[in-house]
Amino acid sequence: MHRHFRSLVLAVSVSLCGAGALFAQDLMVKAPPQRAPIVIQGATVHPVSGPPIAGGHVVFDAGKLTAVGAGAAPKIAGATVIDATGKHVYPGLIGANTQTGLMEIASVRATLDMAEVNDVTPEVRSAVAVNPDSTLIPVTRANGVLTVGVLPMGGLIPGRASVIRMDGWTWEDLAIADDAGLVINWPSMRISTAWFITTTPEEQTERMTRSLATIDEAFDAALAYAEAKRADPSTETNLRWESMRPVLEGGKPVIVRAQEFEQIESAVSWAVGRGLKIVILGGRDADLASDLLKRHDVPVIIAGTYRMPRREDSPYDSVYTLASALHKAGVRWCMAGEGGDSETPHERNLPYQAAICVAYGLDRDAALRSVTLSAAELLGVADRLGSLEVGKAATLIVTDGDPLEITTAVELAFIDGRTIDLSNKQTDLAEKYREKYRQQGLLKK
Repeated sequence: MHRHFRSLVLAVSVSLCGAGALFAQDLMVKAPPQRAPIVIQGATVHPVSGPPIAGGHVVFDAGKLTAVGAGAAPKIAGATVIDATGKHVYPGLIGANTQTGLMEIASVRATLDMAEVNDVTPEVRSAVAVNPDSTLIPVTRANGVLTVGVLPMGGLIPGRASVIRMDGWTWEDLAIADDAGLVINWPSMRISTAWFITTTPEEQTERMTRSLATIDEAFDAALAYAEAKRADPSTETNLRWESMRPVLEGGKPVIVRAQEFEQIESAVSWAVGRGLKIVILGGRDADLASDLLKRHDVPVIIAGTYRMPRREDSPYDSVYTLASALHKAGVRWCMAGEGGDSETPHERNLPYQAAICVAYGLDRDAALRSVTLSAAELLGVADRLGSLEVGKAATLIVTDGDPLEITTAVELAFIDGRTIDLSNKQTDLAEKYREKYRQQGLLKK
């Protein structure tokens, strides 16, 4: 009897986990390739790389921008013409720090795939694990976020970041850059004596030392492998160390998660000493290290503004003024979300993370650039994305206002020239309940 009951409970649990994964699937059909030229005219065009163009036009064909300028567009045979008078055209927004497609429901372990079990797994490419049918993808892109960086979590060297477009049948369709840099989770360099800390200062110091040694050992081994491979190409390939050669030899960056001043200082000194290109991810104390960052041209991906100040004696607005402080100091930066399994479902709020900084002194154009061209630069895809320029991908949005304003609606979206369906689970639910109240006579039909 007890054995039967336990078997029944197990079966129900498995079924519920399966149902969770099933309901977390997007059932929308992916957009087909662009088959004819498209002309958008009459809109205010915001290239980001230059000043806005009132009454301008944007033309794209075969997924690429072919014309961006003022006035009416030239006549193009067979083109679809969209009159966007009174509307605005922007490049698609870019979320530089997400786990999009790597997680679905934080409480369902079977839908989480953002971390491996070992401390050192540089061979991991985030894009390979992305679920193209994640329900979070259509919800996010409905607010204009058409490209995201997907970064692995866990361990010390969890793998490589990827950049994906927000529409495609497979991970290969989604991938724009499957290797955008090697992610490193820098250990805390500060000894904590807070009441909730259960380890002694000696234990914390030992853990810090061990973590730094593990990172150094991995890079030493990868460097030795690369030198052996150059000396003798027939040397047996080691996938783990081979995956680090683009960082050691090809100029790919290390993307280092570091929040505290001591972490940032330690990570930058380490990277400079090894001759590596480094990007700081998080950067809560980056303004305190602005001289160091400027001196070595180290950019910062700010991990969100929807959070509290870290310390009790911090100014109440320290989170909101960080971007402005870095901007004034001449440090390259972009705005991103916080990342993590609890924040990825809210990546659609990316433009508002930047917008709140405008209320605290940041230039509005800098805020827009931080979620478009600056994000593309820090992710290494600015040659293709981030601004409206001839030759770049036709990944753009048409809105009824400023995308940094919460009241603005994204009316049209294109990814590589493909017309994107902006409906999603939330819009379907909204229409469902509007219909309910129409049937009750509480809304007009």
